Amino acid sequence: MATSSGKEPPAAFAPAGVRPSKIVCVGKNYAKHAAEMGGEVPAEPLLFLKAPSALLAPGEAIVRPPDSRRVDFEGEIAVRVGRRAKDVPREEAWDVLDAVLPLNDVTARDLQRSDNQWSRAKGFDTFCPVGDPVHLDQVDRASLGVVTRVNGEVRQEASADEMTFDIPFLVAYISRIFTLEPGDLIATGTPDGIGPLEAGDVVEVEVLGVGSVSNPVRDAS
Repeated sequence: MATSSGKEPPAAFAPAGVRPSKIVCVGKNYAKHAAEMGGEVPAEPLLFLKAPSALLAPGEAIVRPPDSRRVDFEGEIAVRVGRRAKDVPREEAWDVLDAVLPLNDVTARDLQRSDNQWSRAKGFDTFCPVGDPVHLDQVDRASLGVVTRVNGEVRQEASADEMTFDIPFLVAYISRIFTLEPGDLIATGTPDGIGPLEAGDVVEVEVLGVGSVSNPVRDAS
């Protein structure tokens, strides 16, 4: 199945070549990011969905649509669901996951601010670059962190310990709402330091100890 760029997706998109049924994202999960957005961390996780058609392979171009005057990067730690699950207890959350990967929650910031909901701002084709997954057996969960670089300059850097709602809590919470299917992705939120992307930029999101996803940026032709 081809991505929004027309090329075949990498293994990161799902096990056994299955396209994820959903990409569940968490907003304002880092206090400093909530503050830079002009608010506080919500009492419960703030959830939204990105369209699977937004998925983008490493090296492919993020396209700034003509609808938006400001397109931002948002580097995140993502986890992939390994088996079908519903109402997962927090202490069993890692058991339903099979991999960790870097994800860029690209956002049309002006549209996010003008719309009452975020589907348009978050859902354009190419707005969800993801890197190759690393199986949980090869991941040091205690040292997870995310770094975002634009043209080689660090713009975001945070440890997973800075999340308000940690990964097991998020999995348990989300699975009470949605049945999680194999291949589904959960993006756990972005730290402070978000900023705009210009045509010609190269943006890289690295999950420490896991890997990175790097993409050039261009305007729609």
